[in-house]
Amino acid sequence: MVSVTEPSVDRIVIGDPDTEVVRIGTTWLPDWDTCRRAVREGVNLLIVHEPTFYTHWDLDEKSGDFHAAAAAGKTAYLKAVDDKKKWILENKLVIIRCHDVLDKVDGFGIPHAFGEFLGYKKADIIRSRLYYNVYRQEPKPAIEVAQAIARKLADFRQPGVAFYGDKKRLVDSVGIGTGCYSDPIEFMDLAPALFIAIDDVVRTWTQTVYAKDTGHPLVVINHGTSEEAGVRMLADQLRKVYPDKKVIHYAQGCTYDWVTGHGNEA
Repeated sequence: MVSVTEPSVDRIVIGDPDTEVVRIGTTWLPDWDTCRRAVREGVNLLIVHEPTFYTHWDLDEKSGDFHAAAAAGKTAYLKAVDDKKKWILENKLVIIRCHDVLDKVDGFGIPHAFGEFLGYKKADIIRSRLYYNVYRQEPKPAIEVAQAIARKLADFRQPGVAFYGDKKRLVDSVGIGTGCYSDPIEFMDLAPALFIAIDDVVRTWTQTVYAKDTGHPLVVINHGTSEEAGVRMLADQLRKVYPDKKVIHYAQGCTYDWVTGHGNEA
């Protein structure tokens, strides 16, 4: 399909590799609620994009992320890892990570899927490199482009988008990356008129202030929102490859709940 650099995080994260697959599930991030729902619905193979155990290398991580935290924090996270691991094994759930492949593959890969979801076509790509595409856009004020993006992303539980820069600046191209490969600093040479970045890569005093100071429009969205379309397309691909297996996609999109002071969230 596509080659990736080894070692890769794409692997069986947990579970018996000899398990006979009954039903397949897909989801962006296997939080415990999603795992429980999958097991209730008869899924015994869950294919995911992001980590199961709170760090990029999952159970193979030994020194980074929470492993480098102060004792109380590290202990709390290790207990959560152990509890979740035991539950997954007891319920005979197998979790496969499809991260590096889905970030690179053409067609239904993360950047292409997200661009398509926002209404852009492959023929609209005017500049590109691995993990990043710049799409031609009908010239419009930046704020109108941001509003159009926000309307689309409502389907992914994104309550709105963060906008920085000159609202009136005319935008004729949009830069769309792949998850953390969306930092405007890293793709400045591709010169999109408007950047879309995720909340895991931008800093309040860096990219956002640059956008405000220079006027260069920047839209910031949730990480899960940016990759939901790609995981949905992965589910569609699996249905084609394994027509005899039921494939259930567990939609996530925006990973947080938007809470206001009006008390309508419950």
